[in-house]
Amino acid sequence: MPTVLSATFALTTIAIVLVAIHVPLGRWLHRVFTSPHHTRVERGIYRLVGVNPDVEQRWSVYLMAVLAFSGVSIVLLWALIVLQPWLPFSQGRSMHVDTAINTAVSFVTNTNWQSYAGEASTGYLVQAVGLAVQNFLSAGVGLAVAIAVVRGLAREGTDRIGNFWVDLVRGTLRVLLPGAAVAAVVLVAAGVIQNLADPYTVTTLAGGQQTIQGGLVASQEAIKELGTNGGGFFNANSSHPFENPNAWTNLLEIILLLAIPSALPYTYGRLVGDRRQGFAMAGVMAVLGFGAMSLMVWLESSGSMEGKEQRFGPIWSAIFASATTGTSTGAVNSMHESLQPLSGGVALLNMMLGELSPGGVGTGLYSMLVMVVLAVFIAGLMVGRTPELLGKSIGRREITLAALAMLITPALVLLGTGTALLVPSALGALSTSGPHGLSEMLYAFTSASNNNGSAFAGLSADQPFLNLTLALCMLLGRFVPIAAMVALAGGLATQQRRPVTAGTMPTHTVAFAGLLIVVILIITGLTYFPSLALGSIAEALS
Repeated sequence: MPTVLSATFALTTIAIVLVAIHVPLGRWLHRVFTSPHHTRVERGIYRLVGVNPDVEQRWSVYLMAVLAFSGVSIVLLWALIVLQPWLPFSQGRSMHVDTAINTAVSFVTNTNWQSYAGEASTGYLVQAVGLAVQNFLSAGVGLAVAIAVVRGLAREGTDRIGNFWVDLVRGTLRVLLPGAAVAAVVLVAAGVIQNLADPYTVTTLAGGQQTIQGGLVASQEAIKELGTNGGGFFNANSSHPFENPNAWTNLLEIILLLAIPSALPYTYGRLVGDRRQGFAMAGVMAVLGFGAMSLMVWLESSGSMEGKEQRFGPIWSAIFASATTGTSTGAVNSMHESLQPLSGGVALLNMMLGELSPGGVGTGLYSMLVMVVLAVFIAGLMVGRTPELLGKSIGRREITLAALAMLITPALVLLGTGTALLVPSALGALSTSGPHGLSEMLYAFTSASNNNGSAFAGLSADQPFLNLTLALCMLLGRFVPIAAMVALAGGLATQQRRPVTAGTMPTHTVAFAGLLIVVILIITGLTYFPSLALGSIAEALS
């Protein structure tokens, strides 16, 4: 099939599937978080942790619950990884202390950056009980925060934005767990492995020796995509045939990682009582997401197979690379190190946008709301009116919190990259010098700070300095925006909604959607263009 037809077919197929599930999945998410009923299993969990599910929380209490739960999760996961040599199903594997810290922070923050080879450093117990469990819980935290932020917009005259424990449990048990279970069964039927077999050695046709790994792969593969996590069971991630055997599983994995983030705008529209708001947001996400996919497919259309699997080829590799960096997934079915220079720049730009095209589970929605607040504020200044969003005033407090949520990530990316390039041990981790070497380091800190987790693959990141600095970027890049957005939700919830007048700027129109896209691109361009110019663009021009 000619390249143009093949690319058109691929992008159209993905678009049709996402459009088909947009409303039913978005409606289900709305029902999950608005239902007054608790299941028997959920009530048992609430009793176990000592929570009254019928009592809602102020924003400060909600935030403390998020931070406390995540902090305890990091400690427990780190302890499990460090102690794995003395635990069953360890296969004799272990990690350095700093690598374990990086890994624990990575999976709890939904980043899933892996500075280690999955099949060489983690046994089956850590993979299943530690990493796969955090794939559910970290995605559940992001989903809970997004719903809390939307409640802040939807409610008025109250200081309550929901109950974190209820939101976390419902998102995990009613959305992520059943979705991942169905996906895992489909993946097993398609050839993804799911076993506890010990590694064994075989003789190849050429007479060499090769070790065949086993593992509970399908169950982790399903939630790593559905939860926009991205951590692979194997070092080769979704390019490994045991994780992603053929073209059909490749398509399924792309749909899984886009499904929930793409449906959340519909949920947003239902929660705020105006579905037009959700459709406008979905349109902006679609323009950014499919625009990036189309651009990367065009840039890779020369047919270069370096770093790519024969099973997928350049087109599906480019689509996967764009989808995984446009969300906070970080899974890869090809090596991003081998992308054309400008294609690597598109992957970087996807993350630099804030991963809101359509972003991660929950994180994409509240990241887009940050940009909506900024666009409303800018538009209000342009026409000389008090900025409003859904009848809520956007004043100094609101714009300060939105700016904090937006600026922390580029600060971490640029300061982290600049500092690392001055440290000899980090500089020595690069596979090359010049613009490509800069892109390797820039990609690592962009991926960590945006909680993406994918890598350029040329950086030898498993060393104390990079493990600890990248872990710090993951922590701050995850929880500073969460803190700012939850505080923003709390303030908005206390406001009374203003009536719509002739001077109210509508935020559901094509004109506002266009303004929002321009604001996103301009803010990102002004922030990151110099670093991209010195890296990907300079490499392409050379």
